[in-house]
Amino acid sequence: MRPTSITSINKLPEQEKRETYARLIPNELLKRFYIGPDFLDKDGNDLLILRAPAGSNTVEMSLYHKAGYRDAILYGHVVDNLNNQLHVLLYVMNDPDAARYDVDKMPDGTWTKFGTFKRNLEAEEAAMKAGLSPGQIRKGLRAASKGQNAFELFAKNLGHTIYFVEPLYYHNAIIFESYGFSYQSGRRRMESIQAGFQTRGELADLLDGSTYRVRAAANSIRLRSWAIHDGILGKPFTNVTMYKNIGKQAELNTAEGTGW
Repeated sequence: MRPTSITSINKLPEQEKRETYARLIPNELLKRFYIGPDFLDKDGNDLLILRAPAGSNTVEMSLYHKAGYRDAILYGHVVDNLNNQLHVLLYVMNDPDAARYDVDKMPDGTWTKFGTFKRNLEAEEAAMKAGLSPGQIRKGLRAASKGQNAFELFAKNLGHTIYFVEPLYYHNAIIFESYGFSYQSGRRRMESIQAGFQTRGELADLLDGSTYRVRAAANSIRLRSWAIHDGILGKPFTNVTMYKNIGKQAELNTAEGTGW
């Protein structure tokens, strides 16, 4: 029987498991970085690292453009949720040629969990000024839509009609909206954020011109996300879960009229 979940894929023989998860990688990414179908470089080093132990309901996948490089060009973390549906916890692409900002670690090397556990404020300020969004260590590859298409086909081939994502930051949720996602939870919060940043809204009034709360954030999704990351809501940006019906577009926009 064909696998229908992360748990069942993880029970497959290693090579079959590897081939199955490789379908999550957009072909455009492989062509761009001259990565062959076996994911080995000319010296035989493996560029695709999987953490998908048999008996688990989780997979972490890291694809590197060259062996030993510090950051993966693609990192994905997917689990089966309690209803045996696919749930994407993280799916990130990094441009290895772009400048790196250490928002993911403190000066002493402690992991920040992309700024959600601790914050390297100096690195964050530099990243923000360079045009990055919260959580980004490098500029992206502008291939997120290709990644979504690959994931949607992957989910469809497993027999799913729906899958879920967990936006780590405000701007992630807005991007997912543009890809046709709906909200399982958190839509009212997103709408209240939009209202709060309008003229004389409660969040707009808190934009005091400080480092992460610049007044331009009222009309910028990226800068709003920095202000929210900085705590302007009075609480963390959590408990937002979104879902995508495969082949359908929800056509939501909770930040209408707001630029990037």
